[in-house]
Amino acid sequence: MAINKAHDEFHTIDMVDGWEHPPGYAPDLNVQQKILSGSLDEQAKKGSRTRLLRFAPGVFTTTPFVHDYWEEVFLVSGDLTVGNDESGNGGTPFVGTTYACRPPGAYHGPFKSENGCVLLEIHYYDPA
Repeated sequence: MAINKAHDEFHTIDMVDGWEHPPGYAPDLNVQQKILSGSLDEQAKKGSRTRLLRFAPGVFTTTPFVHDYWEEVFLVSGDLTVGNDESGNGGTPFVGTTYACRPPGAYHGPFKSENGCVLLEIHYYDPA
């Protein structure tokens, strides 16, 4: 199975412009993504993508996430709390450099960030 990513040598990533609101997050949350490579086709259940995901300070989600693809997450900078309640309280706090690898179907979250954070995420389906 071919990987749908282009050969892309080292280059500077614009950390100011080019961010967008990611699907799956409430529209009023200040969470943004920047796709670095590839694409993930959730309808056809194929592909892979690498992205940056950032939470603004004080942002929290209220329900767990679950999806049918693999997810690897590296907390590059800032803080991320996992398992807060619907009011943003509680959970287990982490700081950069922390890593998670989740198989398809694993429930994870909700999440919050007190001071903001940047995550590097790799999403992919198992090869057919």
